[in-house]
Amino acid sequence: MLKLVVIALFVVVIWVLLLKLFNSKRPVDWNGIAFAIGFIALAFYLRHLTGMG
Repeated sequence: MLKLVVIALFVVVIWVLLLKLFNSKRPVDWNGIAFAIGFIALAFYLRHLTGMG
């Protein structure tokens, strides 16, 4: 159940980001987006590696 919630939240976040990307005329902060994605990927990797979390 927790995995379903996490996946649903991730899909909603991606959907909102895509809407903002296509509706916005201002430049996108790719450094911030890359940092957020990297942070999430690192969290999942460390959770898999250590078994904690």
